[in-house]
Amino acid sequence: MTFLYALLLLGILIFVHEFGHFLAAKLIGVRVLKFSLGFGPALLRKKYGDTEYLLSSVPLGGYVKMLGESLEEELKEEEKPMAYNYQPVWKRFFIVFSGPLFNIVFAGLIFFFIFLYGLPVMLPEVKDILPQTPAERVGILKGDTITAIDGSPITQWDEMTKIIHSSPGRELSVEIKRNNEVITISVTPEKKTVKDIFGQEKEIGIIGITPSGKTFIKQQGLFQAVGNAVQRTWEVSVLTVVAIVKLIQRIIPVDTLGGPILIFQMAGEQASIGFLNFFVFMAVISINLGILNLLPIPILDGGHVFFLGIEAIRRKPLHEKFIKVAQGVGLAIIIFIIVLATYNDIMRLITGKTIP
Repeated sequence: MTFLYALLLLGILIFVHEFGHFLAAKLIGVRVLKFSLGFGPALLRKKYGDTEYLLSSVPLGGYVKMLGESLEEELKEEEKPMAYNYQPVWKRFFIVFSGPLFNIVFAGLIFFFIFLYGLPVMLPEVKDILPQTPAERVGILKGDTITAIDGSPITQWDEMTKIIHSSPGRELSVEIKRNNEVITISVTPEKKTVKDIFGQEKEIGIIGITPSGKTFIKQQGLFQAVGNAVQRTWEVSVLTVVAIVKLIQRIIPVDTLGGPILIFQMAGEQASIGFLNFFVFMAVISINLGILNLLPIPILDGGHVFFLGIEAIRRKPLHEKFIKVAQGVGLAIIIFIIVLATYNDIMRLITGKTIP
């Protein structure tokens, strides 16, 4: 089942990406010759109009082949208005950029429907109080529910921890519901140094409580779901860019890089937990796919955008031979990254190590 879930996830995301290119080309008036899910020999093929649709044997990508992508391609005069390379720069930019854009927009749509459907969130109810902590010293008890901090209403655990973590050493006025009574206490979170997801140290405040684990389904209205979907998509996009930068800076170890095997594993794991987890994972991977494709590496969409930018400045296209050499270098870089990521995946399988 893990393999099927992974194929479903990758198939949907590849389709979304290539459909972005395909739809943009159609809107511009460029003739699309082939639309393929996967690479290599075709398993299924069907032609409708000008376009041949293929399901190919290697499900780790896809492509859209347009008329006139190569400057060396011989075209009839009447075909040139429908050829990719005979379009102005802004139209070609629109076609290239639409693939990654569709991945990011698709993630936003997933988040929107998830927020609209409702997510399980933890109640701000206390289970345990850790010894020798601010919570123990001020008398917080098991079963207490935090209802407000400094006058701000609290309805879920994350809202409470966000305030506490951002308030080390600052006294907080905490409203607690206990046995149908509401009491107010003052507590000062103690400072603690922890590592963030990138392994860098940061200082947060803690009071020493753990959640009961009780949850409720939080549904959102239409406009709230739209706003939160846009915000979540933006946050994951920024986090992805920051992670790439820190990986290049070697702040994030290279051995944390994951490849297809890791995606296959995680797709199965998330699906086994529940469909919401699977779709959240799909949204995150979709954003990653969109952002990574915008890297200025020849052969990726970002490389094409980079070359189009140079062409716009020069007011003439780059030489076909230069583009081919650059794409060869880009392909070598991509192959190296895939091999490195796959090696990391295999080593994790052998050693049993997990990504911190």
